[in-house]
Amino acid sequence: MSELYDNYIDALYGTALRMVKDESQAQEVVQDAFVKIWKNINSYRSEKSRLFTWMINILRNTAIDKMRSRDFKLSEKSDSIEHYVFTINKDKFTEQSIDALGIKDVLKGLTSDQRDVIDWIYFGGYTQSEVAKEYGIPLGTVKTRLRSAMSALRKILKVD
Repeated sequence: MSELYDNYIDALYGTALRMVKDESQAQEVVQDAFVKIWKNINSYRSEKSRLFTWMINILRNTAIDKMRSRDFKLSEKSDSIEHYVFTINKDKFTEQSIDALGIKDVLKGLTSDQRDVIDWIYFGGYTQSEVAKEYGIPLGTVKTRLRSAMSALRKILKVD
């Protein structure tokens, strides 16, 4: 277990931090994921996937469970994209902020419905079903808005 921890902690922690956007919650997610990995290591099948892929899927599911928890939703999910743009600690990250990449300007080319769906799903971590429930609209409407937003973004960014 210590060998797994030593070899994979940085990648797993980085993934958890990007998902939950809070250091203490990311640490909790990683700890929970390693417990699950340890308990289920006998279910790993090398013929189905690489070890890292199997571990990252456990971590991802653990992070999603954390983000779906009531406490997390109350503390984190109500924040808009601006919260994440202005709270990036530039000393710890070499990534550019969303604002520096011009994403906010690109999103201005979308309708407000499309922008909201992109904001909730890609920046807020919501699932399509959760967005539908939160807005009180059919799941098909969310999927249509997301599909049209992606199509519009391809046109704006001139991606084939």
